[in-house]
Amino acid sequence: MISAMVRGAVLCAALLLVSACGGGADPATSPPQAAGTPSGTAASDAASPAGDVKTSENVRLVTNVPRAAPLNGENDWNTDLAFQGDYAFVGNFGGFSIYDISDPTAPKTVSQVSCPAQQNDVSVHGDLLILSIDEPRSDEKCSSTAGRRAWEGLRIFDISDKKSPKFVSAVRTDCGSHTHTMVPKGDTLYVYVSSPGPEPDSATCPPPHQVIQVVEIPVRDPESAKLVARPDIFPDRQKDTGGCHDVTAYPEKNLAAAACFGDGVLLDITDPVKPKVLQQIRDEENFQIWHSATFNNDATKVVFGDELGGGMMPTCNSQTPATKGANAIYDIVDGKLERRGYFKISREQEQSENCVAHNGSLIPVKGKDIMVQAWYQGGVSVWDFTDSSAPKEIGYFERGPFEREGIAGSWSAYYYNGYIYSSDIQKGLDVIAIDDPLTDPAEQVEMADFNVQTQRAY
Repeated sequence: MISAMVRGAVLCAALLLVSACGGGADPATSPPQAAGTPSGTAASDAASPAGDVKTSENVRLVTNVPRAAPLNGENDWNTDLAFQGDYAFVGNFGGFSIYDISDPTAPKTVSQVSCPAQQNDVSVHGDLLILSIDEPRSDEKCSSTAGRRAWEGLRIFDISDKKSPKFVSAVRTDCGSHTHTMVPKGDTLYVYVSSPGPEPDSATCPPPHQVIQVVEIPVRDPESAKLVARPDIFPDRQKDTGGCHDVTAYPEKNLAAAACFGDGVLLDITDPVKPKVLQQIRDEENFQIWHSATFNNDATKVVFGDELGGGMMPTCNSQTPATKGANAIYDIVDGKLERRGYFKISREQEQSENCVAHNGSLIPVKGKDIMVQAWYQGGVSVWDFTDSSAPKEIGYFERGPFEREGIAGSWSAYYYNGYIYSSDIQKGLDVIAIDDPLTDPAEQVEMADFNVQTQRAY
């Protein structure tokens, strides 16, 4: 379990040193600019030379959009994804990009906003875009620097004009925002802020630190956004630990599942400002960092992911057990979580390849529980957990080892309107297609938007 005393080492996936990817000169602030095969799958290539693509027979790479200036510096890593209509929004340590994906085979850059900070996870709601800032900056503006440690939290942008997003406001939160989760209620958008901490002697992350903070954003007046609650949902927790990595809300079910580093938590969010713990679970034998959570469509299951090693380590190898750095599938029985099984990709990765369970989403197939998921340099996996105790892989996409030493691979992989979109840390935006009888029915489901941590029934 990660110690909150090492928040300075928490980056991207909770354990990266700040100096590893936040160092060097800050990008200049600028206005937006236009600019081994597992059972059940078959490889289309016998080998995977460095940088080459390898897929199962039912998966193909449709296209790749490389990172481009001003968001293609050495430390400008691609992060999370969100979608709205014909647009994809890609977070990046240097800011964020907006792509026109009306033709998924040929995405076009609409705008890029230079607004540097770790980690710039992104979500969209109506005309608003929200970024998570998990790095002390000199102030809330995009022109801030990392030298003076005075502010971190949420940045809010107006994206009514996709070609020219505008900074609207910001909300300071204790220990910043590693990730965030939207819970819409009428004209009010509540945002759960997840961040590790506390950090003694820190100006932005002093103790005590609650695991969740709630920000209220009036949709019609986002300039007045403010922090409204710090619910203490773990009053008996260890005092040297705090924070969640991800919270996934399912507002239609009044439920949320929180991955709080050492704990998995099921929450009642009937009152979004006052979430209540329904159950708190641990798996100390297998899970190191409870990283993320995904409900199935019926909210009768939760998949929790373990980010063993914080995304830096090569855990997809024969030296690491199949239950570590993996997914755990829990059924919800009489309102309680009961563990049924584990899933981890079985293709062994090289020692130079960081690989572990990371961000993914459901593929909307009626009567089936199917996910697509990023595994860093382990690539993208599509897997079926309809039988919670016997999950199986359906298909995959991956590249060979990154040509330089360092962190690489798919940060997030989500399904949206017929295609899989993968945000590759180094390579940019990948568009991937899967052609399989199990997943083909998903092509009939049309989504108006998609934010992975705010689930909707399909």
